[in-house]
Amino acid sequence: MTTDIGAAVSARGLTKRYGATTALHGLDLDIPRGSVFGMIGPNGAGKTTTMRLLLDIIRPTAGELSVLGRSPRDGGAALRRRIGYLPGELHLGTRVKGREFLAHYAEISGPVRKGAVDDLADRLGVDLGRPVRSLSKGNKQKIGLIQAFMHEPELLVLDEPTSGLDPLVQQEFHAMLHEARAAGQTVFLSSHVLSEVQQTAHEIAILKQGRIVERSTVAALRENAVRHVKVVVAEADAAAARAVLDALPGVQGVAATTNGAGTAALSATLDTHVDAFVKAVARLDLVDLTIEEPDLEEMVLAYYGTDVSAGADAEPAADEPEVVR
Repeated sequence: MTTDIGAAVSARGLTKRYGATTALHGLDLDIPRGSVFGMIGPNGAGKTTTMRLLLDIIRPTAGELSVLGRSPRDGGAALRRRIGYLPGELHLGTRVKGREFLAHYAEISGPVRKGAVDDLADRLGVDLGRPVRSLSKGNKQKIGLIQAFMHEPELLVLDEPTSGLDPLVQQEFHAMLHEARAAGQTVFLSSHVLSEVQQTAHEIAILKQGRIVERSTVAALRENAVRHVKVVVAEADAAAARAVLDALPGVQGVAATTNGAGTAALSATLDTHVDAFVKAVARLDLVDLTIEEPDLEEMVLAYYGTDVSAGADAEPAADEPEVVR
């Protein structure tokens, strides 16, 4: 097998072992240029290991890897200047002020458009005149985002990018991602929270213990996700309504409750058989009907069972450089 050099990121059989522990098991991955691609998985699933391999911070045990048409190992500093990277564990202990810190990384990353740093600082709401070490976790994260975005790289690699950010800043970050994609940049971001990527990513890979267990568009995931439904009928019609629900394909866990006002509520979960469900319950004498939005979090958790903590093949912890180019 060979990697797709036309993709922003392409991997075949990518494997990483730390002694007896395998963090990645033969990963195959293609990320199209100009897309926003999200990788979902609990801590220890292998997300950070994958991203470090792209930056040549660590090197694969086996497999092939191409980033922007180059091998990370051969591309060197020239390739890294085409990438904006935000590590998942951002350690910023420097005494220098935010503006000086970013000026230093601007010299490393390459040309930065005049005014770009101030524009990003204004959007994210961070004071560049303060020493970096004095900033809160959220404001340090903003500094990390600025250094990743400021040189408008071809590829953005963002590991848990909204960690420590308040909801309003998260929305601004999402707008930045949409703008990056519109400008032709490629974004590869990771998270253990599905809602963080479903607002911005077109395609998602679900990672479990170093293996991709599902890859799909957000739209397809929504179509296949479980919905919670509730049918309210007159109490006298409850038995007949339950019989209808029990006979329908895709309906599970039917439970009935009465409210003392002469009605009964039947709750259940529903998979993709929405059309059959709606046509069947339309023949009932309904008091109320609720079909909730698909719960993507619930669907993703089904891949992990009840335990979403680091698995047996979790990637070992490692010290993260402050900011890596």
